[in-house]
Amino acid sequence: MPAPISLQLYSLREQAAQDYAGTIRQVAEMGYIGVEPAGYPGTTVEAAARLYQELGLKVPSAHLGLPVGDDKQSSIDQAGILGVDYIVAGKGPKDFETLDLVKATCAQFNQAAVNAREAGFRFGIHNHWWEFSPLAETGQPVYKHMLEYLSDEVTFQVDTYWVQTGGCDPAAVVTELGNRCPLLHIKDGPCDREKAMQPCGEGKVDFPAIVAAAGNTTEWMIVELDRCDTDMMEAVEKSYRYLVGNGLASGNQPV
Repeated sequence: MPAPISLQLYSLREQAAQDYAGTIRQVAEMGYIGVEPAGYPGTTVEAAARLYQELGLKVPSAHLGLPVGDDKQSSIDQAGILGVDYIVAGKGPKDFETLDLVKATCAQFNQAAVNAREAGFRFGIHNHWWEFSPLAETGQPVYKHMLEYLSDEVTFQVDTYWVQTGGCDPAAVVTELGNRCPLLHIKDGPCDREKAMQPCGEGKVDFPAIVAAAGNTTEWMIVELDRCDTDMMEAVEKSYRYLVGNGLASGNQPV
């Protein structure tokens, strides 16, 4: 059985800012089983959680502030309101520029995982291209060093598009990480960080290879399009139809 399909709501941030409830209703009507919030434009976390429940949308994960330091309690509180399993966060490119910075960043991720676990959640890292590009000091992809410093309880939300854009093979990375990557971010396009993305199935990413590599370890396939030259709602629906129609994910509406 393919993993269920979810949508990272950052994809529809502009539409949501104009009509949050109407936008989320369209997502549910397309057949998406779940959603992954990243902020709540024009509404509150409490109202958003009620809306998801009303529409029968699952919320397995949310992009929140790193649950350490000043952001710890806010992230944990939002996770509790949403009822998620995973708190997901990441860091910017400057936090991975040297080996010492990679080590310090991983220490923060390790603490985030402890804080999340103590509150009843799991913590996952969302990557961009910089974690899968070579570190100048060593010539090795940054994530290879991260694996040396991260505790086993830190999971990965592997953004397969950014892995390929950074210079690595996403199917190979998913195979390497195994059950440490229960959440996959799915986007497509030219794998050029300066260019806009495309609906899934219209770009360079080999999703059948990724799904085959993941086997039964993937809990959720999460569509995310940061930006697109075409209508974003249309791109989100096309992505659903491609993934569900090709048996790469399961949804609530047949294709």
